[in-house]
Amino acid sequence: MYNDEQNLYHYTYRKDGSEPGARYDARTGGETTVQPSVYETAPQGDVQEMKPVKKNRIGLKVTALALCCALVGGAVGGGVAWTAASRTGSAAGGSETAVQVSGRPAAAVSIKTVDGKSAMSEAEIYAASVNSVVSINVTGTSGTNIFGQAVQTASSGSGFVLTSDGYIVTNYHVIEGGQTVTITLYNGDTYDARIIGGDKDYDIAVIKIEAADLQAVTLGDSNDLNVGDHVVAIGNPLGELTFSMSEGIASSVDRAINVDGTPFNMIQVTCAINPGNSGGPLFNQYGEVVGIVSAKYSSYSSESVEGLGFAIPINDVLSMIEDIMTNGYVANKPYLGITPGTMNQQMAAQYRYDVTEGVFVYSVEQGSAADKAGLKMGDVITKVDDTDVATVEDLNAAKKHYSAGDDAVLTVYRNGETITVNITWGSVPAEQQTQNAQSGSQSGGSQYGSGQYGSDYPDSYNDLFRYFFGNRFGGYAG
Repeated sequence: MYNDEQNLYHYTYRKDGSEPGARYDARTGGETTVQPSVYETAPQGDVQEMKPVKKNRIGLKVTALALCCALVGGAVGGGVAWTAASRTGSAAGGSETAVQVSGRPAAAVSIKTVDGKSAMSEAEIYAASVNSVVSINVTGTSGTNIFGQAVQTASSGSGFVLTSDGYIVTNYHVIEGGQTVTITLYNGDTYDARIIGGDKDYDIAVIKIEAADLQAVTLGDSNDLNVGDHVVAIGNPLGELTFSMSEGIASSVDRAINVDGTPFNMIQVTCAINPGNSGGPLFNQYGEVVGIVSAKYSSYSSESVEGLGFAIPINDVLSMIEDIMTNGYVANKPYLGITPGTMNQQMAAQYRYDVTEGVFVYSVEQGSAADKAGLKMGDVITKVDDTDVATVEDLNAAKKHYSAGDDAVLTVYRNGETITVNITWGSVPAEQQTQNAQSGSQSGGSQYGSGQYGSDYPDSYNDLFRYFFGNRFGGYAG
């Protein structure tokens, strides 16, 4: 590039700056004249002179370095200034952005004695009662596999210490079919337990360990529990989350539910209750046991249900628990002595009955309470005192309000007429209780026994009605 006398810029690729009209010819080794283009021959106007700018790369680097240093220094200085300002503002009573850490000391939970008079916090109930709760692990067998080998089973549940010498209460379905029962205390001590007895109709059982000076629970009065009262449950959900506590309120204190065909009168609670909690204690706000956690509805029809837990009222089963501790079975369990079935329209049409609901009497055991009261084959029981009875389940539920020796009035349909019959409830024969207990401890079947209503059909169920209807309309209730 060079300047001519007219201050015009001209460009060339030649190192010597010669005119653009001259071009080096590689073939001849000399220069060849090139005709100027139309742009070069056009008249040129005045063009402002521009001086060439030389790039100073060293200066740029120095400048960039200085700017970086300035930015870093400004940031550091600003942080120092902000810190100083914030401290100054704090000292002057201004606001400060800071993480606040509480200096409150941890609250100590005192272990109180359950006296039934002083309400306790959840933490106090747990501290006072957790040593009375046990974890239960059961092993057994259930049938055989395709090779003829016994299938091993294992289950877990909860329980609570009833007496200081080792009697423990749990659910019947927790230990049903068990061959070995192992319990673990809160302190980690493990014991082998033996099954004293139980009753599947009430889902209660008693086991025993050889120990002394255990911490026993204090029983309360479940009749005093009100809807809305605070309750807590301690147990072993899922068999792994041992000695967990959940809390809630009593949603209902007299809820009738049906579990696998067996009616139960339950306390409904909002405590979180899951498999593994069964058999554990339900405490009131005074730390007293008012129920035995027994069942949880996890679904209803196609809907998922949460927040529903159930416990057996302790008042309903306490005398039975004492019977099991003494006799190995419930000695005062009410017993009628009939083979019952649920009445229906087909049976009414077949035998021209005017009633389509009730409990049909297939047979009457000789010498039983029903026999002494004058019940006969073909009678239909429609009421027990003031309680309507439409099915065998209704009769079983009504029986749970009585003990052996109690009196009741049955309303009975007989030969086209409605009559009343006075009865005195009998007790379950000892041989039948022993047989049921043995079958329950050796079976690995259903949760509440092999029979539809808790036992096998008796031999007396071989009459005209069985010929027509078989076993479709009921089972043995006792």
